Amino acid sequence: MTITTSTTAPPAVRPYESYVYAYPHKTAYRPLKDRPALRSLWAAEPKDALSLYLHIPFCEVRCGFCNLFTRIGAPEELTTRYLDALDRQALAVREALGDEEPVRFAAAAFGGGTPTFLTAGELERLCDIAEKRMGADLSAVPLSVETSPSTATADRLSVLADRGTTRISIGVQSFVDEEARAAVRPQRRADVEAALGRIRDARIPVLNIDLIYGIDGQTERSWLASLDAALAWRPEELYLYPLYVRPLTGLHRIGPAATGPEAQALEDAAWDEQRLRLYAVGRDHLLARGYEQVSMRMFRRTDAPHEQDGPDDYACQTDGMIGLGCGARSYTSALHYSFDYAVDMREIRSIIDRFTATEDFSRAEVGRYVDADEARRRHLLQSLLQAAGLPVAEYRARFGTDPGEDFPAELAEFADRGWLDASAPDGLLRLSPSGLAHSDALGPALFSPGVRAAMAAYERK
Repeated sequence: MTITTSTTAPPAVRPYESYVYAYPHKTAYRPLKDRPALRSLWAAEPKDALSLYLHIPFCEVRCGFCNLFTRIGAPEELTTRYLDALDRQALAVREALGDEEPVRFAAAAFGGGTPTFLTAGELERLCDIAEKRMGADLSAVPLSVETSPSTATADRLSVLADRGTTRISIGVQSFVDEEARAAVRPQRRADVEAALGRIRDARIPVLNIDLIYGIDGQTERSWLASLDAALAWRPEELYLYPLYVRPLTGLHRIGPAATGPEAQALEDAAWDEQRLRLYAVGRDHLLARGYEQVSMRMFRRTDAPHEQDGPDDYACQTDGMIGLGCGARSYTSALHYSFDYAVDMREIRSIIDRFTATEDFSRAEVGRYVDADEARRRHLLQSLLQAAGLPVAEYRARFGTDPGEDFPAELAEFADRGWLDASAPDGLLRLSPSGLAHSDALGPALFSPGVRAAMAAYERK
């Protein structure tokens, strides 16, 4: 595959445009006027290797950087009502999948929010919904579960281990108490270490630890201290996330220090430089200590078991995805659908209340149809953002064309910027180290005009 480059240098871009964990993003979704029946949506879809994702939209606290669909606490037996609704939804979805052909789940994940906000008994019920309602065999497929230091209790972890959890991901973000406070994440290192001890005692095969760089006051020295504190637990995986300050989050409400456009531009440039520097420090530190880079964010211990590749939100990347819960996405080959989306706490509460009161889950309510161009963009984006890259033959087998033919301008720009690996073997489209470092600029550059317009027109709530 030949990629034509230009003779003029491309204009500079900010390295941190947005974290592309799913495409199209939920802000491009809209209410579906036809409200298609799930049975018709899934009728012609392959069902022999589905992914199952159950979303729990509750947390004990909300961190300052968080824009996930989650609320603080669950008063008046809200978790019971939520699980009741989840059970009704699972029944409707399983009925929609039908029995005309075998239905098999190849992977499962519980995310949020914080799934371990639920009690041990409620986690048992969550697993029962996945197994008895949906038919997923959690003991036979990879099962990933997210947790937090304060909710990773021995009784909850025992349930998860007994029900087949193969991977647990804990958001630590920083082992330095002052940095945790700066990120509006109330926690103490002693409590984090105690939680990690309980996780290791539960003998769940894969431990992932999330860390954040770019926190106010963070230095290379303190960043390395957090990395070494994490490495002391020999986690099978580590995710290194750049800090973002997104609209309607706690850190956004605190507000920037800059007082004008020029001051803001200087502040942004300094923060970009800090995050790029800390990313490189973290990457090199892990590579030197027996970890391989899987993506910009993900690092895996080279001797660790891995039953699934890609990000811990892998379930949000796959066609044939069944999402249960009011924050979950479902993906068919032609439609991505979910429920309403919000960041503001009052809006989230309202959406959760509507979900728990819903009786009929047989139709898709909010989503976006995916045409052939979007399918190509999604495949290229998802594959290219992985360190292993995209085998061109794989793309050609699926679409009958080459990525260089479909996206000549975008790939030429990436090559001009030095983001493509010129030393990659023939037939492999792979990012260079600089390209991986700029994944959060490269990914958004592949968004279609239609998705960009929809995201820009979205009214934040």
